[in-house]
Amino acid sequence: MALVVQKYGGTSMGSVERIRNVAKRVAKTYDAGNDMVVVVSAMSGETNKLVALANEVSEFPDSREYDVLVAAGEQVSIALLAMCLKAMGYKAKSYLGFQIPIITDSAYSKARIEEISDEKMRADLKDGTILIVAGFQGVDSQGSITTLGRGGSDTSAVAMAAALKADVCEIYTDVDGVYTTDPNLCKDARKIERISYEEMLELASLGAKVLQIRSVEFAKKYNVDVHVRSSFNENLGTMVTKEDNEMEAVLVSGIAYAKDEVKIAVMQVPDKPGIAAQILSPLSDANISVDMIVQNVSEAGFTDFTFTVPMADFKKALAITKETAESIAAKEVLTDENISKVSIVGLGMRSHAGVATTMFKTLAAEGINIQMISTSEIKISVVVDAKYTELAVRVLHDAFGLSGK
Repeated sequence: MALVVQKYGGTSMGSVERIRNVAKRVAKTYDAGNDMVVVVSAMSGETNKLVALANEVSEFPDSREYDVLVAAGEQVSIALLAMCLKAMGYKAKSYLGFQIPIITDSAYSKARIEEISDEKMRADLKDGTILIVAGFQGVDSQGSITTLGRGGSDTSAVAMAAALKADVCEIYTDVDGVYTTDPNLCKDARKIERISYEEMLELASLGAKVLQIRSVEFAKKYNVDVHVRSSFNENLGTMVTKEDNEMEAVLVSGIAYAKDEVKIAVMQVPDKPGIAAQILSPLSDANISVDMIVQNVSEAGFTDFTFTVPMADFKKALAITKETAESIAAKEVLTDENISKVSIVGLGMRSHAGVATTMFKTLAAEGINIQMISTSEIKISVVVDAKYTELAVRVLHDAFGLSGK
Protein backbone atom coordinates (compact mmCIF):
# COMPACT_ATOMS: atom_id res chain seq x y z
CA MET A 1 0.00 0.00 0.00
CA ALA A 2 1.26 3.45 -0.96
CA LEU A 3 0.24 6.93 0.09
CA VAL A 4 -0.58 8.96 -3.01
CA VAL A 5 -1.23 12.69 -3.14
CA GLN A 6 -3.04 13.83 -6.27
CA LYS A 7 -3.71 17.41 -7.33
CA TYR A 8 -6.30 18.47 -9.90
CA GLY A 9 -6.31 21.97 -11.40
CA GLY A 10 -9.16 24.23 -12.38
CA THR A 11 -9.49 22.84 -15.91
CA SER A 12 -9.76 19.29 -14.54
CA MET A 13 -12.48 20.51 -12.15
CA GLY A 14 -14.14 22.77 -14.74
CA SER A 15 -17.60 21.18 -14.79
CA VAL A 16 -19.70 18.63 -12.94
CA GLU A 17 -18.90 16.08 -15.64
CA ARG A 18 -15.18 16.69 -15.25
CA ILE A 19 -15.48 16.43 -11.47
CA ARG A 20 -17.13 13.02 -11.98
CA ASN A 21 -14.16 12.01 -14.16
CA VAL A 22 -11.77 13.13 -11.42
CA ALA A 23 -13.76 11.08 -8.89
CA LYS A 24 -13.44 7.99 -11.12
CA ARG A 25 -9.66 8.47 -11.41
CA VAL A 26 -9.33 8.93 -7.64
CA ALA A 27 -11.46 5.85 -7.02
CA LYS A 28 -9.33 3.79 -9.41
CA THR A 29 -6.13 4.71 -7.55
CA TYR A 30 -7.83 4.03 -4.19
CA ASP A 31 -9.13 0.65 -5.38
CA ALA A 32 -5.56 -0.32 -6.28
CA GLY A 33 -4.88 -0.35 -2.53
CA ASN A 34 -3.56 3.16 -1.98
CA ASP A 35 -4.28 5.72 0.71
CA MET A 36 -5.46 8.91 -1.01
CA VAL A 37 -5.16 12.63 -0.39
CA VAL A 38 -6.61 14.78 -3.18
CA VAL A 39 -5.85 18.50 -3.47
CA VAL A 40 -8.08 20.51 -5.80
CA SER A 41 -8.28 24.00 -7.26
CA ALA A 42 -11.35 26.13 -7.83
CA MET A 43 -13.38 25.34 -10.93
CA SER A 44 -11.91 26.92 -14.06
CA GLY A 45 -12.66 30.64 -14.22
CA GLU A 46 -14.09 30.94 -10.71
CA THR A 47 -11.08 32.64 -9.14
CA ASN A 48 -10.97 35.16 -12.00
CA LYS A 49 -14.62 36.03 -11.35
CA LEU A 50 -13.91 36.62 -7.67
CA VAL A 51 -10.85 38.76 -8.48
CA ALA A 52 -12.96 40.82 -10.90
CA LEU A 53 -15.53 41.44 -8.15
CA ALA A 54 -12.78 42.61 -5.80
CA ASN A 55 -11.45 45.02 -8.40
CA GLU A 56 -14.94 46.41 -9.00
CA VAL A 57 -15.25 47.23 -5.32
CA SER A 58 -11.78 48.79 -4.93
CA GLU A 59 -8.75 49.63 -7.06
CA PHE A 60 -6.55 48.34 -4.23
CA PRO A 61 -8.68 45.78 -2.32
CA ASP A 62 -7.84 45.17 1.33
CA SER A 63 -5.39 42.28 1.29
CA ARG A 64 -6.92 40.31 4.16
CA GLU A 65 -10.45 40.48 2.76
CA TYR A 66 -9.13 39.74 -0.73
CA ASP A 67 -7.85 36.38 0.51
CA VAL A 68 -11.15 35.64 2.26
CA LEU A 69 -12.90 36.22 -1.06
CA VAL A 70 -10.64 34.33 -3.48
CA ALA A 71 -10.34 31.30 -1.18
CA ALA A 72 -14.07 30.65 -1.66
CA GLY A 73 -13.67 28.91 -5.02
CA GLU A 74 -11.86 25.89 -3.57
CA GLN A 75 -14.61 25.35 -0.98
CA VAL A 76 -17.06 24.64 -3.78
CA SER A 77 -14.66 22.22 -5.49
CA ILE A 78 -13.83 20.09 -2.45
CA ALA A 79 -17.49 19.77 -1.47
CA LEU A 80 -18.58 18.69 -4.94
CA LEU A 81 -15.79 16.12 -5.30
CA ALA A 82 -16.46 14.69 -1.83
CA MET A 83 -20.19 14.46 -2.62
CA CYS A 84 -19.42 12.71 -5.90
CA LEU A 85 -17.18 10.10 -4.24
CA LYS A 86 -19.73 9.47 -1.50
CA ALA A 87 -22.43 8.97 -4.13
CA MET A 88 -20.14 6.32 -5.67
CA GLY A 89 -19.98 4.51 -2.32
CA TYR A 90 -16.59 5.72 -1.05
CA LYS A 91 -15.73 7.29 2.30
CA ALA A 92 -14.61 10.84 1.59
CA LYS A 93 -14.13 13.97 3.65
CA SER A 94 -13.41 17.54 2.58
CA TYR A 95 -11.02 19.88 4.40
CA LEU A 96 -10.48 23.62 4.07
CA GLY A 97 -6.97 24.89 4.77
CA PHE A 98 -7.76 26.13 8.29
CA GLN A 99 -9.40 22.83 9.26
CA ILE A 100 -6.22 20.77 8.86
CA PRO A 101 -4.64 23.30 9.65
CA ILE A 102 -2.14 24.51 7.05
CA ILE A 103 -0.28 27.25 8.94
CA THR A 104 1.21 30.07 6.85
CA ASP A 105 2.75 33.46 7.41
CA SER A 106 0.59 36.57 7.01
CA ALA A 107 1.76 37.69 3.55
CA TYR A 108 -1.74 37.80 2.08
CA SER A 109 -2.09 36.53 -1.51
CA LYS A 110 1.57 35.36 -1.39
CA ALA A 111 1.59 33.43 1.87
CA ARG A 112 4.24 30.81 2.58
CA ILE A 113 3.49 27.53 4.32
CA GLU A 114 5.21 27.21 7.69
CA GLU A 115 3.68 24.03 9.09
CA ILE A 116 1.08 21.39 8.28
CA SER A 117 -0.57 19.35 11.02
CA ASP A 118 -0.98 15.72 9.95
CA GLU A 119 -2.86 14.43 13.00
CA LYS A 120 -6.41 14.68 11.67
CA MET A 121 -5.44 13.48 8.21
CA ARG A 122 -3.60 10.40 9.44
CA ALA A 123 -6.58 9.42 11.62
CA ASP A 124 -8.92 9.69 8.62
CA LEU A 125 -6.52 7.82 6.33
CA LYS A 126 -6.25 5.02 8.86
CA ASP A 127 -10.03 4.79 8.73
CA GLY A 128 -9.95 4.32 4.95
CA THR A 129 -11.22 7.80 4.14
CA ILE A 130 -10.28 9.62 0.95
CA LEU A 131 -9.27 13.15 1.94
CA ILE A 132 -10.23 16.07 -0.30
CA VAL A 133 -8.21 19.18 0.57
CA ALA A 134 -8.67 22.75 -0.66
CA GLY A 135 -5.53 23.88 -2.45
CA PHE A 136 -4.19 27.42 -2.56
CA GLN A 137 -5.16 28.34 1.00
CA GLY A 138 -4.12 28.24 4.63
CA VAL A 139 -4.47 30.16 7.88
CA ASP A 140 -2.05 32.44 9.72
CA SER A 141 -1.25 32.53 13.44
CA GLN A 142 -4.05 35.09 13.97
CA GLY A 143 -6.67 32.78 12.47
CA SER A 144 -7.02 34.79 9.24
CA ILE A 145 -7.49 32.98 5.91
CA THR A 146 -4.47 33.29 3.62
CA THR A 147 -3.79 32.27 0.02
CA LEU A 148 -0.55 31.15 -1.59
CA GLY A 149 -0.78 33.04 -4.89
CA ARG A 150 -2.04 31.94 -8.29
CA GLY A 151 -1.13 28.32 -8.96
CA GLY A 152 -0.77 27.78 -5.22
CA SER A 153 -2.63 24.47 -5.29
CA ASP A 154 0.54 22.87 -6.69
CA THR A 155 2.39 24.08 -3.61
CA SER A 156 -0.39 22.81 -1.34
CA ALA A 157 -0.17 19.36 -2.90
CA VAL A 158 3.63 19.03 -2.71
CA ALA A 159 3.68 20.40 0.85
CA MET A 160 0.99 17.88 1.78
CA ALA A 161 3.05 15.08 0.25
CA ALA A 162 6.10 16.24 2.20
CA ALA A 163 4.21 16.48 5.49
CA LEU A 164 2.66 13.03 5.10
CA LYS A 165 5.83 11.49 3.57
CA ALA A 166 3.79 10.36 0.59
CA ASP A 167 5.27 7.94 -1.93
CA VAL A 168 4.46 10.21 -4.87
CA CYS A 169 2.74 13.48 -5.66
CA GLU A 170 0.80 13.42 -8.93
CA ILE A 171 -0.04 16.81 -10.43
CA TYR A 172 -2.89 16.44 -12.92
CA THR A 173 -3.35 19.29 -15.35
CA ASP A 174 -4.54 19.99 -18.91
CA VAL A 175 -1.19 18.99 -20.44
CA ASP A 176 0.41 15.57 -20.21
CA GLY A 177 3.80 16.63 -18.91
CA VAL A 178 6.59 19.18 -19.12
CA TYR A 179 7.57 20.08 -22.69
CA THR A 180 10.75 21.54 -24.17
CA THR A 181 8.67 24.69 -24.68
CA ASP A 182 5.02 25.70 -24.97
CA PRO A 183 3.42 23.26 -27.46
CA ASN A 184 0.83 25.90 -28.34
CA LEU A 185 3.62 28.14 -29.55
CA CYS A 186 5.98 25.57 -31.06
CA LYS A 187 4.49 22.49 -32.74
CA ASP A 188 7.86 20.68 -32.56
CA ALA A 189 7.97 20.81 -28.74
CA ARG A 190 8.70 17.42 -27.15
CA LYS A 191 7.60 15.99 -23.83
CA ILE A 192 10.43 15.51 -21.33
CA GLU A 193 10.34 12.17 -19.49
CA ARG A 194 12.50 13.21 -16.53
CA ILE A 195 13.67 16.64 -15.41
CA SER A 196 15.67 17.73 -12.38
CA TYR A 197 14.33 19.90 -9.59
CA GLU A 198 16.90 22.58 -10.52
CA GLU A 199 15.81 22.74 -14.15
CA MET A 200 12.12 22.71 -13.28
CA LEU A 201 12.73 25.41 -10.70
CA GLU A 202 14.28 27.64 -13.33
CA LEU A 203 11.58 26.90 -15.93
CA ALA A 204 8.82 27.59 -13.40
CA SER A 205 10.40 30.86 -12.30
CA LEU A 206 10.92 31.94 -15.91
CA GLY A 207 7.34 31.59 -17.11
CA ALA A 208 6.61 27.89 -17.67
CA LYS A 209 3.04 27.44 -16.42
CA VAL A 210 3.09 23.70 -15.73
CA LEU A 211 4.18 23.93 -12.07
CA GLN A 212 4.26 26.81 -9.61
CA ILE A 213 7.78 27.69 -8.51
CA ARG A 214 7.19 27.21 -4.78
CA SER A 215 5.83 23.72 -5.36
CA VAL A 216 9.16 22.80 -6.98
CA GLU A 217 11.07 24.41 -4.09
CA PHE A 218 9.12 22.20 -1.66
CA ALA A 219 9.71 19.12 -3.79
CA LYS A 220 13.46 19.76 -3.93
CA LYS A 221 13.77 20.51 -0.22
CA TYR A 222 11.90 17.39 0.87
CA ASN A 223 12.84 15.08 -2.06
CA VAL A 224 9.25 14.62 -3.18
CA ASP A 225 8.97 12.97 -6.60
CA VAL A 226 6.41 14.91 -8.62
CA HIS A 227 4.68 13.26 -11.57
CA VAL A 228 3.09 15.81 -13.93
CA ARG A 229 0.24 14.16 -15.86
CA SER A 230 -2.89 14.95 -17.85
CA SER A 231 -6.28 14.40 -16.25
CA PHE A 232 -7.74 13.70 -19.70
CA ASN A 233 -5.74 10.57 -20.63
CA GLU A 234 -3.76 7.72 -19.07
CA ASN A 235 -0.39 8.66 -20.58
CA LEU A 236 2.70 8.76 -18.43
CA GLY A 237 3.83 12.33 -17.92
CA THR A 238 7.05 13.96 -16.72
CA MET A 239 8.79 12.97 -13.48
CA VAL A 240 10.37 15.88 -11.63
CA THR A 241 13.07 14.36 -9.46
CA LYS A 242 16.65 14.69 -8.26
CA GLU A 243 19.46 15.18 -10.75
CA ASP A 244 21.29 12.29 -12.38
CA ASN A 245 24.19 12.00 -14.86
CA GLU A 246 21.90 11.43 -17.83
CA MET A 247 20.17 14.77 -17.25
CA GLU A 248 23.47 16.65 -17.13
CA ALA A 249 24.42 15.32 -20.56
CA VAL A 250 21.64 17.42 -22.14
CA LEU A 251 22.92 20.91 -23.04
CA VAL A 252 19.56 22.74 -22.99
CA SER A 253 16.42 21.08 -21.65
CA GLY A 254 13.82 23.72 -22.33
CA ILE A 255 12.87 27.21 -23.48
CA ALA A 256 10.60 29.36 -21.29
CA TYR A 257 9.02 32.73 -21.87
CA ALA A 258 7.03 35.23 -19.81
CA LYS A 259 4.92 38.10 -21.11
CA ASP A 260 3.66 39.16 -17.69
CA GLU A 261 6.54 41.44 -16.69
CA VAL A 262 7.03 45.20 -16.94
CA LYS A 263 10.26 47.19 -17.22
CA ILE A 264 10.75 50.21 -14.96
CA ALA A 265 13.71 52.55 -15.52
CA VAL A 266 14.81 55.24 -13.06
CA MET A 267 16.76 57.76 -15.13
CA GLN A 268 19.76 59.88 -14.05
CA VAL A 269 20.13 58.44 -10.58
CA PRO A 270 22.94 59.93 -8.46
CA ASP A 271 25.70 57.31 -8.65
CA LYS A 272 26.71 56.74 -5.04
CA PRO A 273 26.91 53.78 -2.63
CA GLY A 274 23.57 52.49 -1.36
CA ILE A 275 21.43 53.95 -4.14
CA ALA A 276 20.31 50.52 -5.40
CA ALA A 277 19.16 49.60 -1.91
CA GLN A 278 17.25 52.88 -1.63
CA ILE A 279 15.36 52.08 -4.85
CA LEU A 280 14.68 48.40 -4.16
CA SER A 281 14.06 48.33 -0.40
CA PRO A 282 10.60 50.00 -0.57
CA LEU A 283 9.56 47.45 -3.20
CA SER A 284 10.77 44.60 -1.00
CA ASP A 285 8.89 46.06 1.97
CA ALA A 286 5.73 46.02 -0.17
CA ASN A 287 6.35 42.32 -0.96
CA ILE A 288 7.02 43.07 -4.64
CA SER A 289 9.54 40.75 -6.31
CA VAL A 290 12.09 42.38 -8.59
CA ASP A 291 13.43 40.12 -11.33
CA MET A 292 16.08 41.36 -13.76
CA ILE A 293 18.24 44.39 -12.87
CA VAL A 294 20.59 46.46 -15.05
CA GLN A 295 22.59 49.49 -13.95
CA ASN A 296 24.35 51.51 -16.61
CA VAL A 297 27.94 52.69 -16.38
CA SER A 298 28.18 55.97 -14.49
CA GLU A 299 28.46 59.14 -16.58
CA ALA A 300 29.05 62.57 -15.00
CA GLY A 301 28.08 61.16 -11.61
CA PHE A 302 24.74 59.77 -12.76
CA THR A 303 23.49 56.34 -13.86
CA ASP A 304 20.25 54.73 -15.08
CA PHE A 305 18.77 51.92 -12.98
CA THR A 306 16.42 49.49 -14.76
CA PHE A 307 14.51 46.50 -13.40
CA THR A 308 11.48 44.32 -14.11
CA VAL A 309 8.52 43.43 -11.90
CA PRO A 310 5.44 41.21 -12.39
CA MET A 311 2.60 42.86 -14.32
CA ALA A 312 0.27 42.19 -11.39
CA ASP A 313 2.41 44.46 -9.18
CA PHE A 314 2.98 47.16 -11.79
CA LYS A 315 0.68 49.90 -10.45
CA LYS A 316 1.90 49.54 -6.90
CA ALA A 317 5.56 49.25 -7.98
CA LEU A 318 5.34 52.34 -10.19
CA ALA A 319 3.77 54.45 -7.44
CA ILE A 320 6.47 53.37 -4.97
CA THR A 321 9.30 53.91 -7.47
CA LYS A 322 8.11 57.40 -8.41
CA GLU A 323 8.06 58.36 -4.75
CA THR A 324 11.58 56.96 -4.28
CA ALA A 325 12.84 58.68 -7.45
CA GLU A 326 11.66 62.02 -6.12
CA SER A 327 13.35 61.45 -2.77
CA ILE A 328 16.74 60.63 -4.37
CA ALA A 329 16.48 63.45 -6.95
CA ALA A 330 16.40 61.18 -10.01
CA LYS A 331 15.31 62.83 -13.27
CA GLU A 332 12.33 60.63 -14.20
CA VAL A 333 10.79 57.15 -14.21
CA LEU A 334 10.08 55.42 -17.53
CA THR A 335 8.13 52.21 -18.11
CA ASP A 336 7.71 49.65 -20.87
CA GLU A 337 4.88 47.13 -20.76
CA ASN A 338 5.59 45.70 -24.22
CA ILE A 339 8.39 43.35 -23.26
CA SER A 340 8.84 39.65 -22.71
CA LYS A 341 11.49 37.46 -21.13
CA VAL A 342 12.84 34.49 -23.08
CA SER A 343 15.07 31.96 -21.32
CA ILE A 344 17.03 28.79 -22.02
CA VAL A 345 17.55 26.24 -19.23
CA GLY A 346 19.76 23.15 -18.94
CA LEU A 347 22.04 21.36 -16.50
CA GLY A 348 24.51 20.80 -19.34
CA MET A 349 25.25 24.54 -19.44
CA ARG A 350 27.44 24.07 -16.35
CA SER A 351 30.08 22.20 -18.30
CA HIS A 352 29.69 23.41 -21.89
CA ALA A 353 31.06 26.66 -23.32
CA GLY A 354 29.49 28.73 -26.09
CA VAL A 355 25.85 28.45 -25.05
CA ALA A 356 25.39 32.21 -24.64
CA THR A 357 27.14 32.84 -27.96
CA THR A 358 24.77 30.48 -29.75
CA MET A 359 21.76 32.14 -28.12
CA PHE A 360 22.84 35.70 -28.95
CA LYS A 361 23.86 34.87 -32.53
CA THR A 362 20.56 33.09 -33.15
CA LEU A 363 18.54 36.09 -31.97
CA ALA A 364 20.73 38.56 -33.86
CA ALA A 365 20.24 36.61 -37.09
CA GLU A 366 16.50 37.29 -36.76
CA GLY A 367 16.98 40.98 -35.99
CA ILE A 368 15.86 40.57 -32.37
CA ASN A 369 17.45 43.17 -30.09
CA ILE A 370 18.35 42.18 -26.52
CA GLN A 371 17.43 44.81 -23.91
CA MET A 372 18.52 43.04 -20.72
CA ILE A 373 20.48 39.87 -19.86
CA SER A 374 20.47 37.71 -16.74
CA THR A 375 22.33 34.45 -16.13
CA SER A 376 22.71 31.70 -13.58
CA GLU A 377 24.65 28.45 -13.61
CA ILE A 378 21.96 26.67 -15.66
CA LYS A 379 19.99 29.42 -17.41
CA ILE A 380 20.28 32.52 -19.57
CA SER A 381 17.40 35.00 -19.78
CA VAL A 382 16.98 37.97 -22.11
CA VAL A 383 14.37 40.71 -22.33
CA VAL A 384 13.15 41.47 -25.86
CA ASP A 385 10.27 43.35 -27.49
CA ALA A 386 7.05 41.42 -26.85
CA LYS A 387 6.30 41.20 -30.59
CA TYR A 388 9.36 38.94 -31.05
CA THR A 389 8.44 36.42 -28.32
CA GLU A 390 7.14 33.60 -30.50
CA LEU A 391 9.89 33.99 -33.08
CA ALA A 392 12.60 33.99 -30.41
CA VAL A 393 11.26 30.82 -28.80
CA ARG A 394 11.00 28.95 -32.11
CA VAL A 395 14.45 29.82 -33.42
CA LEU A 396 16.12 29.02 -30.08
CA HIS A 397 14.20 25.74 -29.90
CA ASP A 398 15.67 24.79 -33.27
CA ALA A 399 19.13 26.18 -32.56
CA PHE A 400 19.60 23.91 -29.53
CA GLY A 401 18.17 20.82 -31.21
CA LEU A 402 15.12 20.53 -29.01
CA SER A 403 12.77 19.85 -31.90
CA GLY A 404 14.73 16.75 -32.88
CA LYS A 405 15.40 18.12 -36.35
